[in-house]
Amino acid sequence: MSFNILPNVEHDWSNLPVTDEAVLCFITVKDQILLIHKLRGLGAGKINGPGGRLEDGENYLDAAIRETEEEVGLTPHELTPITRLHFRFLDGYNLRALVFRAYTYSGSLISTPEADPFWCSISDMPYDRMWEDDRHWLPRALSGEYLNTRFTFDGDRMLDKHISAVAPESLLHDSLSCSEARASTKR
Repeated sequence: MSFNILPNVEHDWSNLPVTDEAVLCFITVKDQILLIHKLRGLGAGKINGPGGRLEDGENYLDAAIRETEEEVGLTPHELTPITRLHFRFLDGYNLRALVFRAYTYSGSLISTPEADPFWCSISDMPYDRMWEDDRHWLPRALSGEYLNTRFTFDGDRMLDKHISAVAPESLLHDSLSCSEARASTKR
């Protein structure tokens, strides 16, 4: 008889050094959501929202706008932070991200070497082609909840999850600052 033993994924997340900080931006118009087929980088081949890593000295809000413009040619307007994501990968990579939602935008949708964008009905989200955690938090966030999450992954396989509702003010504060927080968590 053989047993599949999972590694201990309990960890003090407050002391977890952050490898990278990133953003996601979901533009929604009525019952449609802008998604991308990610072509390179972390999550290549998966469906996600536009986004990426912060540049040095950049805050989350500016990064969300920049990444969306670079990946799909649209400028999102009136962004609202909706979810804080924390990822711990067993290989030592740790990612913290802030997720934004925008209801308006300007520009023309384009494909880029990073992303092939498409509009999708929110009720028909392709969760089977997305990161495993998305099906657990994204519907709640799109229905109006503000969330703080923690996920542990071994490669593409999710081992553990924790999702809690938070006050929107806690995410708004995070959206305008990061370089100070990043400097204090990088070791």
